[in-house]
Amino acid sequence: MNTINSMLNYNKSVRNFTIFNLFMFAQLFGAGVYAQSRIIPIVTANNALVLQVNANNDLNIIHFGKKLKATSEYTGLASAYRQGSDYTGLSSSAYTPSGSRNLLEPAISVTHADGNNSLELKYVDYTEKKIAENVTLLQVRLKDPVYPFEVTLFYRSFYKQDVIEAWAEIRHQEKGAVQLNKFASANLYLKAGSFWLNQYHGDWAKEMQPEETKLSHGIKTLDSKLGTRANLFQPSVFMISLDKPATEDEGTVIYGAMEWSGNFKIDLEVDYQDNLRVIAGMNNHASAYRLKALEVFKTPAFLFTFSDKGRGEASRKMHDWARNHKLLDGKGNRLTLLNNWEATYFDFNEAKLAELLKDTKKLGVDFFLLDDGWFGNKYPRNDDRAGLGDWQENKTKLPNGIASLVKEAGNTGTRFGIWIEPEMVNPKSELYERHPEWVVKQPKREEFYFRNQLALDLSNPEVQDFVFGIVDGMFTKNPDLAYIKWDCNAVIYNAYSAHLKDQSHFYIEYVRGLYNVLERIRAKYPKVPMMLCSGGGGRVDYAALQYFTEFWPSDNTDPLERIFMQWEYSYFYPALASSNHVTDWGKQPIKFRTDVAMMGKLGFDIVVSQLPEKDLKFCQEAIKTYNQLKPVIWHGDQYRLANPREGRVASMLYVDPDKNNAVMFNYLVNYRYGSVSTLPIKFKGLDVNKKYQIQEVNLYPGQSSTLSPVSYSGDFLMNIGFNPDLNLNRTSVILQISAIQ
Repeated sequence: MNTINSMLNYNKSVRNFTIFNLFMFAQLFGAGVYAQSRIIPIVTANNALVLQVNANNDLNIIHFGKKLKATSEYTGLASAYRQGSDYTGLSSSAYTPSGSRNLLEPAISVTHADGNNSLELKYVDYTEKKIAENVTLLQVRLKDPVYPFEVTLFYRSFYKQDVIEAWAEIRHQEKGAVQLNKFASANLYLKAGSFWLNQYHGDWAKEMQPEETKLSHGIKTLDSKLGTRANLFQPSVFMISLDKPATEDEGTVIYGAMEWSGNFKIDLEVDYQDNLRVIAGMNNHASAYRLKALEVFKTPAFLFTFSDKGRGEASRKMHDWARNHKLLDGKGNRLTLLNNWEATYFDFNEAKLAELLKDTKKLGVDFFLLDDGWFGNKYPRNDDRAGLGDWQENKTKLPNGIASLVKEAGNTGTRFGIWIEPEMVNPKSELYERHPEWVVKQPKREEFYFRNQLALDLSNPEVQDFVFGIVDGMFTKNPDLAYIKWDCNAVIYNAYSAHLKDQSHFYIEYVRGLYNVLERIRAKYPKVPMMLCSGGGGRVDYAALQYFTEFWPSDNTDPLERIFMQWEYSYFYPALASSNHVTDWGKQPIKFRTDVAMMGKLGFDIVVSQLPEKDLKFCQEAIKTYNQLKPVIWHGDQYRLANPREGRVASMLYVDPDKNNAVMFNYLVNYRYGSVSTLPIKFKGLDVNKKYQIQEVNLYPGQSSTLSPVSYSGDFLMNIGFNPDLNLNRTSVILQISAIQ
């Protein structure tokens, strides 16, 4: 009895009574090393990440997957997964240190103030608290038994969405600085018979190209060293299927993504015990960090979720989490727009813009966006070789300034937004001449340009003030400004900061500086819509999307290409966040182009005045139709029905949470030999007990649907399906599905 009482008292300082029961079970009924283990489960609606403290006070991961019905049985996991010899004793570590017993890829590697490269991390304690109705935060503290060096692991779990964010805080009290050589955010340990990685690669105008391979023994690394536009060639989002490749609705799959807008590194190591270790965080390339005593180094979050029902369910969990917890104004509205870029490029003046403002009203969108080319006087921005950094209105193009355009937009019955690229500078600019010390460039190397420009040094607080001042000045002068398109078109060559003493901190401090600017902007202008643009999807991640309402997936707006790109983006980002514009790219008719753009946040980048009468009428009516459908598209559950990579048809369905309304987009993507859609497409996500009416919408003027309004049960539509009648004369079909009350 005394033993039990003492254990109860100890437990009160550590954990709630439920976990004490698990601890008691392990203490009283376990065997061998497992008798001394402590179990710390992180439980969501369907899943569990289970941590274990073993007899040596090592913190391990013993399970990540579907949660058990009986919480008490987590104590049996360690025994159930017992394998052969673990030479390191740390193969399943929740945060693997280096230089001591570990022989595998570490999550953290340090050089202590006395030059010692070894590190051990032993469990100390943990706390758990509910920080919101759906959100719980677990903190686990680890310490080196020899050095005053400490790591706290954080796991923020979102119960309903089955999503976990993991990160670490590193601190020490040594006599001198400690060098952090590697500093991952998270360290997962997965068990399965085999592992299949779905990763992405690309370049400008060909973003999000998927590639799936079986992981073999050794280390597969996904990383970026670009500094800015970190996702240009390889984004940090990925999927891992267990045992076999997951399909849309079947299989076990884990989604992972870094919440970091700079260099990242994700190591995937199939170890000698045939299990997978995932170590994700900032890239330590050229970034060894000298951590001062008492300074706290906080890593960015690594985001992940698990589904045993295929990719589709995992993506819907991510969407729901993003809308409710991460994406700026994720439950709110978005504005449709007309952009001038493809209508004028750099060649415009006030008279041209005044006509475009009238076109904006005529078209029926919410506002007009003025793109690149409006600034610079000594070095006018008439192409991409000059003016970047000189954010004063060009007096030749805009003698009355932006304010007159904002006012004119209001008089016309619309609103006005503007493009900026505040992180960048052209060598041919007044800013470059005045502040060469603000520019990222090596003092002893020849300058090397990406798109004729260089990055400004955002690690420098003076530069941060300058960039914030660009946005703040615009809104101070023009409080009715409706929208900001924030671009970032260059990567970093010859990385060097005149401000920093330690150049190995540069890549980290640059991103910290960027976030500092965005924090200040959002503190003062919390609701202004902003597009995250980076020559396409070069900087799309959930750390950035805390500050932006939407992102630009690609400069490639060919609608056929966009079907494939938007399909892949949709696994990780909700439709609400994807800016899709109707342009003149591609050879498809205006209906096809518009239908594709409607699968997200709709915009136009066309010359309205040159549209044929029927095309203009179609666009006007399409915007009205879109305004009716957009609540379902933006906030509904997204289901991929027919994969464009696997057949001649692409089909996407959005269903509202109550399963009363849905929108189905269908496209013919294979035109060979007069291809037609001959098979019905099975729906998903409907209520089997409800009856639904199906009606084709967004028809081109003068054309009638080949489909008569019909009604079917949800059971019929999901098990038998419906044929949208795609053919060479009907390459794009949108169906509105409504429950019959």
